[in-house]
Amino acid sequence: MLVNFFDRVNLSVSQNALHTSFGLSLIAFGFLSSAYSWTYAVMQIPAGVFLDRWGVRRVGCVSTLVWSAASFGAAISSGIAGFFGARLLLGVGEAPTFPANAKAIGYWFTESERSLATAITDAAAKFSTAIGVPFLGLLLLRFGWRWSFAATGAISFLYFVLFYFVYHNPREDKGLTEEEFQVMVQGGVQPEGAAKGSQGASLGYLLRQPKVCGLGLGWGAYNYSFYLLLTWLPSYLSISQHVDLAHSVVYTSAPWLFATLTDLVVGGWLVDALIRRGWDGSRVRQTVLIVGTGFGLGILGAAGAHSPLAALLWISISLGGLSAAAPVAWTVPSLIAPRESVGRLGGIVNFCGQLGAISAPIVTGYVAAITHSFSAAFVAATTILLFGIGGYIFLLRRIEPIPEPR
Repeated sequence: MLVNFFDRVNLSVSQNALHTSFGLSLIAFGFLSSAYSWTYAVMQIPAGVFLDRWGVRRVGCVSTLVWSAASFGAAISSGIAGFFGARLLLGVGEAPTFPANAKAIGYWFTESERSLATAITDAAAKFSTAIGVPFLGLLLLRFGWRWSFAATGAISFLYFVLFYFVYHNPREDKGLTEEEFQVMVQGGVQPEGAAKGSQGASLGYLLRQPKVCGLGLGWGAYNYSFYLLLTWLPSYLSISQHVDLAHSVVYTSAPWLFATLTDLVVGGWLVDALIRRGWDGSRVRQTVLIVGTGFGLGILGAAGAHSPLAALLWISISLGGLSAAAPVAWTVPSLIAPRESVGRLGGIVNFCGQLGAISAPIVTGYVAAITHSFSAAFVAATTILLFGIGGYIFLLRRIEPIPEPR
């Protein structure tokens, strides 16, 4: 996940450089920023099918090679069309990442360990942005944008080599003893290649469930604000707060470091700790979802911020709250889905999230180009977050299994 998000955030620090090279406008940059999410969204369900059929190791190796090639492709692009194609390819290559992580965590981690393990992988996305934006930004300033994309391609290829030699499913890992494996089984790890006892709920049945609609609405609202800040935060600091690029890429890391902390401590450790102490699991998770997303409304404060410090404070509050809620939201599909339906439900929810990821960069690009400000974009994100909170409160409600279809 750390390497994955290096590839994603690389574009966010390259807006001025791409404008110089290709004459890229703010609106065109918004479309370019969302291109990755188009193919990423389309490939979500096929990626799940590939993972079920060929496994984490095979799909992980192929997908890593594809996204590495996409980064190298962006580095050698001679025009905006080639660059756009490279971003589309990046979405194809990275589509299996989250479902592959979820599948691998299910194989290797017991139920009592899974929330924290999920929080660690989710927090890696925030930490990657915190260190990736300043690293890639300074690399761009020193050597140019082509070398920054070539660097992410090289890092991705090194990860492919590491993954190939390190990752195995439990039954394939020669270093795992039978006694250790039995301890894992008793702790509730997911079985490998288990035969399905039912066909599961249909997509139509799941889409009619209020809980699914509420979770999809909340995840779409989260992703809208997340991708707005992921793609536009350095440009916002440069355009609205008049911070030069060298300082903006460094300042950008502060909110993402805080988000990494809340993701791990609140969304991971605290949730597990409270449930182990006997607290009601549904109430704990629902509280973190609602309160965390509520803190996300702090993005409205950035709309009226008159200094970089004030802007970073409000954005840190917003990202911190959203990041605390994120790992909890990722665990909900496995808690509410009917039998043999976790993959379908997860695909629905993640697709809803990608609708937010697609629209946020484009809408923000138009707003910034027309108003020369990001205030209206932050107001729009606040409104969407309110709908997400409503989805959690009135539609998702208690986190418990959806009835089996007749």
